[in-house]
Amino acid sequence: MDRQINHWIDGKVEIGESGHYGDVFDPSTGMVQAKVSLANADEVNKAVKNSLKSFETWSATPPLKRARVMFKFRELLENNLKDLAKIVTSEHGKILTDAEGSIIRGMEVVEFSAGIPHLLKGEYTEQVGNGIDSWSTRQPLGVCAGITPFNFPAMVPMWMFPVAIACGNTFILKPSERDPSFGIKMAELLKEAGLPDGVFNVVNGDKEAVNALLNHDDVVAVSFVGSTPVAEHIYKTGTAKNKRVQALGGAKNHMVVMPDADMDQATDALMGAAYGSAGERCMAVSVAVAVGNAGDELIDKLSPRVRSLKIGPGNDPESEMGPLVTDAHRSKVEAFIGKGVEEGAALIVDGRGLKLQGYENGFYTGGTLFDNVTKEMSIYREEIFGPVLSVVRARNYAEAAELINEHEFGNGAAIFTQDGDVAREFSNKVKIGMVGVNVPIPVPLAFHSFGGWKRSMFGDHHMHGLEGVRFYTRYKVITSRWPTGIREGANFVMPTTD
Repeated sequence: MDRQINHWIDGKVEIGESGHYGDVFDPSTGMVQAKVSLANADEVNKAVKNSLKSFETWSATPPLKRARVMFKFRELLENNLKDLAKIVTSEHGKILTDAEGSIIRGMEVVEFSAGIPHLLKGEYTEQVGNGIDSWSTRQPLGVCAGITPFNFPAMVPMWMFPVAIACGNTFILKPSERDPSFGIKMAELLKEAGLPDGVFNVVNGDKEAVNALLNHDDVVAVSFVGSTPVAEHIYKTGTAKNKRVQALGGAKNHMVVMPDADMDQATDALMGAAYGSAGERCMAVSVAVAVGNAGDELIDKLSPRVRSLKIGPGNDPESEMGPLVTDAHRSKVEAFIGKGVEEGAALIVDGRGLKLQGYENGFYTGGTLFDNVTKEMSIYREEIFGPVLSVVRARNYAEAAELINEHEFGNGAAIFTQDGDVAREFSNKVKIGMVGVNVPIPVPLAFHSFGGWKRSMFGDHHMHGLEGVRFYTRYKVITSRWPTGIREGANFVMPTTD
């Protein structure tokens, strides 16, 4: 049998018992490289019970000791960065430098979480009333779960569990079944860093495992990143069970290019933001809005660059873009390209049908560029999640801003301009969760928080940063008095400071 990827429960590998398996591919060759065990409800329940048992002691562990585990974990990630990136590339397909960058962005959240003793400090007010003091504190929730996507098997989980665990919770990770190996590797490193067994568990699986987590009474909080339909399902199901839920969904990120923009800079930005990681990023720019006379120059600069993209295996240092994650996903992306042609968009560069010598069965598609895309077209409305860039023409800034604000998604948006007034107007008025000014992919650093608006996010708290601390803790206020002297007896009036 092929190599089998199992679960991680109570500090060790747990052999899958469901009898159900999924294929894990090498996207560069198209070959199956492993089988992943898909957990059933009983296996999920075992992980939850173990996590609940571990919560009692871990939540009582001093925050400073929890922080020291994060310090050590971060050190292990850094020391093993090259090998960890190879794991990501082998199952996802992204180029090695991109894989390294994604791990580093996850490490930043680990670093942030190492400051948890300071972040959990409450506030104290003396003498709120006669002989009465009041103070606040944040306490952990219990068993938390993370359901993470295939495009960032390292970074997105690390946007969740370091904060949750540092706050005193236990955590169950359900990684994507398409690239599950990194979840097990993180569990091994956390154990090496000194994390007690049972605080971090990994359950591999598909929809059955997800629904088992959502319906389990002992799972109190769920974090999710993925498509909008699934995010909405997770939010509605989880909140109906009285869970805390943060569910980040799809995106259609726009980059507005004003006529005064540095066109070389804008072109460089679009190449990286649209075609990096083969467009499989929730913050990828998939729509360029060319304002006024910017469109023709932008197309002239983009088209030769897209045609000359260096596409190959992710482990080839010459590659600028690797394969898509599965053959099914490649078919979906190429179907969107066909639909764009049918609906009347101008296909400037067609990436379909790419075959690489020696890698004929790999899941490759080339970079694709459309011009004269309109807001009625499916390639404009829907998330493609592939290396497809649509150029939309807008007569002026107001029309460009209206396009963004009317779109159902509100994850990220950027504007390229040398006009400070326009940039300020855009930053203040655009209905988007994360905004870039001459920055194409405005992903916040760990000490800020990540999240979109509209149908790009369901829930009240964005991810990591202080928002993450708030999500993974409950706020409590204590009001205390130590009475001395004569007792006054029952008082039937609402307490006041008088």
